[in-house]
Amino acid sequence: MADKHKRRQTPETGRQQVQQRFHREVDKREKRKLKARREGDRGVWFGFGMFGLVGWSVTIPTVAGIALGVWIDAKWPSRFSWTLMLLVAGVGLGCFNAWRWVEKERKER
Repeated sequence: MADKHKRRQTPETGRQQVQQRFHREVDKREKRKLKARREGDRGVWFGFGMFGLVGWSVTIPTVAGIALGVWIDAKWPSRFSWTLMLLVAGVGLGCFNAWRWVEKERKER
């Protein structure tokens, strides 16, 4: 019974949908190209800056996790190594942070 309410796609309708998708894709690429021309070439220094940003976004939480873990292990010794646990947590947080920065930059381009 649900099949009765489905619209049949004619060749003309299918062609129109393909044309609409094509126009959207061309429009999207045109906007991206115009934006790149407007902003100009970001160059090598931008690449180095992004490389540094990603590196520091992983390094700082990792080192902070290690420092906190060493301090906790010194204050309250236990069977578990807080240093190792917080090292892993810092690396995970840093990688997430770096991924977020790269995604933000990719979406802006």
